[in-house]
Amino acid sequence: MADLTQHEWISKLKADNNAIVLDVRTPEEVAQGIIPNALHIDIFKGQGFLDEVQQLDRTKTYFVYCKAGGRSGQACAVMNQLGFNQTYNLLGGFSEWQGEVSSL
Repeated sequence: MADLTQHEWISKLKADNNAIVLDVRTPEEVAQGIIPNALHIDIFKGQGFLDEVQQLDRTKTYFVYCKAGGRSGQACAVMNQLGFNQTYNLLGGFSEWQGEVSSL
């Protein structure tokens, strides 16, 4: 896992054609907007989060974000323990996101 600034995160994301953006916020937070094409799995689902994450392709690179960067950091750590090698946490999270936003 690596903590990246938005600039670093976007740069690495654009350069990686094997990447998935993962939003770990609550449904209420997602309703306020989402980074385009992000996959949503709420980290507060507990075992449900683990179950859904374990179904993901471990060969992909995951760019993970939440509202401020804390939960996404936890998600990256959990994913690393589950065998995901490439996870990047967005520092500052969606609260500081300057890029494009879409609705679900």
